[in-house]
Amino acid sequence: MKKTIKLIDLDCGHCAAKIQSAVKKIDGVIDVSVNFMNQKMVLEAPDDKFDAILAEAKELIKKIEPDVTVKV
Repeated sequence: MKKTIKLIDLDCGHCAAKIQSAVKKIDGVIDVSVNFMNQKMVLEAPDDKFDAILAEAKELIKKIEPDVTVKV
């Protein structure tokens, strides 16, 4: 499954790169790309694990950038 997730209030390209790098390391992630300009993250993961991976990604994003709102 592939979904586009909005990252509202993502402030800098460096933060986007840190988020992308951290989410990529989550077990089960097939692919992830964070676009700072569009404030979007495209996450690809197996259908059966997608919700768990998304929940873990949200936690990581909150740790890296507490001001970012994740909207699916």
